[in-house]
Amino acid sequence: MKNRKLFVLAATALVSLAACGPEKEDKPEEVKYVRNADEDAVYQSILGDYAEMVEAAGKIKDDNQRFVAYAEAEAKLLDSAVIVPTTTQGGNYAMTRVAPRTIPYAKWGNDEDRLAKMVAVKKHATKEFISSEERAEMISKWEAARAGGDAYDPKAYLTGKGYEIADTYATTYTTAPATLDIVNTSEQADTEVLVNCVNGLLQYDNLGQLRGDIAVEDPETHLPYSVSADGKTYTFKLREDAKWVTADKTEYASVVADDFVAGFQHMLDAAAGLEFLVQGVVKNADEYLNGEATWDQVGVKAVDAHTFTIELCEPESFFPTRLTYSCFMPMNRQFFLSKGGAFGVEEFAAESAKDSYVYGNVADASNMVYNGAYVPGNIVEKSEISLTPNPSYHDKDNVNFTSLKWVYDAGDNPTGLYDAVVAGTYAGVGLGVASGLLKKAQEDGRFAKYNYVTDTTTTTYLCAFNVNRGTFETGSVVSTQTEVEKIATNKAMNNIKFRKALIHAFNQESYNAISVGPELAKMSLRNMYTHPEFLSVSAATADAKGHSFPAGTQYGDMVQYYTDQLNMGIDVHDGVDGWFNATKAKQFAAEAKAELEAAGDWKGKVKLDVTYYSASASQLANANGFKRIIEETLGDYVEVKLNDAATTADFYACGYRASSGEAGNYDIFYGSGWGPDFGDPITYLDTFAPYGYMCKLNGVY
Repeated sequence: MKNRKLFVLAATALVSLAACGPEKEDKPEEVKYVRNADEDAVYQSILGDYAEMVEAAGKIKDDNQRFVAYAEAEAKLLDSAVIVPTTTQGGNYAMTRVAPRTIPYAKWGNDEDRLAKMVAVKKHATKEFISSEERAEMISKWEAARAGGDAYDPKAYLTGKGYEIADTYATTYTTAPATLDIVNTSEQADTEVLVNCVNGLLQYDNLGQLRGDIAVEDPETHLPYSVSADGKTYTFKLREDAKWVTADKTEYASVVADDFVAGFQHMLDAAAGLEFLVQGVVKNADEYLNGEATWDQVGVKAVDAHTFTIELCEPESFFPTRLTYSCFMPMNRQFFLSKGGAFGVEEFAAESAKDSYVYGNVADASNMVYNGAYVPGNIVEKSEISLTPNPSYHDKDNVNFTSLKWVYDAGDNPTGLYDAVVAGTYAGVGLGVASGLLKKAQEDGRFAKYNYVTDTTTTTYLCAFNVNRGTFETGSVVSTQTEVEKIATNKAMNNIKFRKALIHAFNQESYNAISVGPELAKMSLRNMYTHPEFLSVSAATADAKGHSFPAGTQYGDMVQYYTDQLNMGIDVHDGVDGWFNATKAKQFAAEAKAELEAAGDWKGKVKLDVTYYSASASQLANANGFKRIIEETLGDYVEVKLNDAATTADFYACGYRASSGEAGNYDIFYGSGWGPDFGDPITYLDTFAPYGYMCKLNGVY
């Protein structure tokens, strides 16, 4: 897929010992932990084999054979023990006034964050939330509609039950957007707001069908694009009534084909993580970034004002699934330039460093123009985010809310949140154990009437191990490790047996029960990186060694086969605690200790830093639970040190918003995840390829 660079392991040590000043008599030589600056060597030592396998798989043209090769590569990723998948989204109790299946229904992209057509009800005089029975009946109606039956009409159903449809929607947030520039970010905290303000070529509907948005559907094929005979060029006819508006909702310009050209170039120039999704996919995108092609050689073109084409390097069966993600969003060229922008990799780098560059600056909504259902009002960190309808939106008649609002919630007052939801301030609430809200809902009788279990998704959360730590102090978060302990920890984290000991000591079911309770503890467990039912082979397919997978074999079953071949002894399917094995954990720990002792690198119990935000009852419970679970099995070998973040800003800076692998302030991090951007396993696997977005969790790039 991508043009990747593979590396040869350098002979340098992963950690060096540096003398601090001249040696003095009768005083032991001082040592200091030094992070290995040769990140390529670090990566190669932990994931070099995986990188080769995933690159080779990406070159396979046949879809089924590629899926099989990716499955084998994923097994290798899991066997490297640099991560352990933990859970997916959902699988918890909740109460809500939001009708099910009224937002875009998709396994990938960020359409599921588009709220314009979502349906919710106001607080009812006698029914505070949609009841459990009503919700189940609505889902049955949705399933029938998706199978080709009668249309799913949640508004009619709910009004028939006596509800009044809500015209406002409010929820909470913990991390505010850092930018308004949708093609200059790959972080969920940014895009979940911005996709409500910017629309692209295609969009999934609530039945999971890919439909035209700015792109017009052909009346004969009913497709929002046409494809050339060689499968490489996609042509889009654009609607003529789409408009850009300013923050005060004044019409600025029509949306035209050049907006998609400008957006694509700016996305490449900004290189904020989205460029990886198109390198080696769109013609000359990679070459442009590497300075080997000029912009006019890149395969995105405006044929005329309302015709846009994308030329691929090679045909790609799943390419349309890429088009709902941020990297293909448009921007207005003239407005961008008026806010200090520039096109060209070097030119943008120079201009964006100046104070005069304000495009997308989140402090002022007037720094962007918008073509989506909503326009931002206030975006105030640790306060409120508000959006109001765009009167020039091309589909304004199907916008259900006169306002969208996110209100800051640090998680330090779950009871207050619950009371606000019951009062009608917010539409719904999760009912967790650690927060105390499950017990509260059970005691006040609402649980019995209104509870439901949220859907699980294709997003995978994971626990990652930092093998090349570079930061030990971030604001209020300060490690207590001595220099000797830092070195010993790093040596241990670079021992694969030690990492496997940690993985098998992590009782995922017990950990998840802290949040969702014992009844649901297994429901959201995930044991591989890609969703195990993400896809299947459409025909019987043999791997390079002759093993054949029957038609219909799920991706997860193929990964299971290859983990079995590696004698990993795990179960990769959802809903089971597939990794926990105390006996194996202790065995690996003993073997790791022996190896480290032989090299002189074992200095007693290995100290492992975990960062958490203690003002959040849930985070406090999770952190203490993680420490207990690991030390119950490996207490003879490790000590988990809990480092408290005094603010949410400090907590996120340590992990989620850490700018690089070097900036991560932890040894173990369990606060990040990945959701797929399009319909091929590489959307997950690329994130741990060389320079992949998630590699920073392991302390590289």
